[in-house]
Amino acid sequence: MPKHGNPGYDRRSVLKAAGALGAFMGLGGITAATPGRTPGPKENEILVGKSNTVGLATARAKVEENTPDHAAVVHENETLGYMALEVDEDRVGTMDSIIDQLERRPEVEYAERNATFETQLQPNDPSYGDQYAPQQVRADQAWDTTLGSMDVTVSVVDQGIEYGHADLTDRFGSNKGYDFVDNDSDPAPVDSSENHGTHVGGIAAATTDNGTGIAGISNSRLLSARALGADGGGSLSDIADAIQWSADQGADIINLSLGGGGYTDTMNNAINYAVDNGSLPIAAAGNDYGSSVSYPAAYENCVAVSAVDENESLASFSNKGPEIDVAAPGVDILSTVPYGGYDTLSGTSMACPAAAGVAALGKAVFPNDTPGELRQRLKDAAVDIGLPSDEQGAGRVDALNIVEGGTDDPDDPDDPDDPDDPGDGECGDVVESASASDYLYSGSSHSYTYSLQTANPCSATVTLSGPSDADFDLYLTLDGRTPSTWDYDERSITYDSEEEITVSLSGDEEFGILVDSYSGSGYYTLSIEELGK
Repeated sequence: MPKHGNPGYDRRSVLKAAGALGAFMGLGGITAATPGRTPGPKENEILVGKSNTVGLATARAKVEENTPDHAAVVHENETLGYMALEVDEDRVGTMDSIIDQLERRPEVEYAERNATFETQLQPNDPSYGDQYAPQQVRADQAWDTTLGSMDVTVSVVDQGIEYGHADLTDRFGSNKGYDFVDNDSDPAPVDSSENHGTHVGGIAAATTDNGTGIAGISNSRLLSARALGADGGGSLSDIADAIQWSADQGADIINLSLGGGGYTDTMNNAINYAVDNGSLPIAAAGNDYGSSVSYPAAYENCVAVSAVDENESLASFSNKGPEIDVAAPGVDILSTVPYGGYDTLSGTSMACPAAAGVAALGKAVFPNDTPGELRQRLKDAAVDIGLPSDEQGAGRVDALNIVEGGTDDPDDPDDPDDPDDPGDGECGDVVESASASDYLYSGSSHSYTYSLQTANPCSATVTLSGPSDADFDLYLTLDGRTPSTWDYDERSITYDSEEEITVSLSGDEEFGILVDSYSGSGYYTLSIEELGK
């Protein structure tokens, strides 16, 4: 896996050839940043959104007139209707006061910090040398219908993509993208340390069936919108501008393998602008297991993607929550990296482009889908892999289903539409349920065994409800043995005492259940219920 080399590759030679004018072509609604504005995170800036009653020029004049001398407007986006106000470094402590004053102005809709977003990467040792992601999502079977289409565009908002990579070059047209970090027309990474965007782009769309390297999920057109710097961080304004620009370029799908900063009006407006203009944003759920879904994935108009491993268990790092739309492979994913290389990385950053690639295959077969229709098609095609809905959403993305317009689950014995499935065509009714309650002391645990005499239900759910001021965890074995905190088949461990595990059933089962107090004491209730659908 060579990581050196690519003689003649010089990202700056492209800019030089394009000339000064070319550096700003295609940037409708975005003005150039003030010279010397620092790339990447901009923690000393406030983003000010104008109200609908005034134009941006009027709002800027009023903002400049009514802010202290140590703050100055350094950036504008006319399309999204906001400006960036830079505060002197030695006056950053007054930013909350400035925000409060700005929000009282009639021409200001909102004011908020220019938050920093990070790549959603979970580093690992690159020892896993074979792909499994395309096979897991059944892309290899979908390719009999379509390998993808250059009429479908995936824009990757990230650290930049090495568009000269042998496995990626055929996926780019004449418009390679734009660099919002350095404000120029060459969106390639600056050096090999910026590997995240190239890796993400390769998962979604490394060229398949070209006799080189790996197979991406879809042979779609790529755009590189470089909005993250070498440290993996990027400012809210750069990312919002990149999303808006991507939509204006006609991107069908915008991949956002990044997160952080919490809810912001600027990012929400950018996401809504993308959807309103024909682009479907797909974002990584985040890498803090037990935490809620991060932004931008948590926005209503954004597809949120969690990560699963090769065994289709939730990745140990993946965030979860009710906002999750779908799950995709994100552990030990082999893909492209700068200077012609390949490497394995893990994270919801990797799951996100797998979902984007599946959506791109669906768009190739159903080109008239709106963003909302494509999002629903992606969810309808997903396969239930037995995880709770807050971990898998509608299920694991499935390429074969999406190109065939169906929802066949190859692992469901009760699928009425599959002649090879031996089931009776429907889930059974609830057969029985059970419950237990007890008091658990801090640092101790209780175990249970429960046998399920099934009559063809689809799944069973084990639920633990304990005291709000304690941290109780739930562990489950599927062969009846007594589980421990290190020997189990399934677990649920959030930072409270509300836990739930749902598993698929294929016959009579015997569960081993462990309730463990990580911290705190109190009464709890344990319930087991077999579920039909």
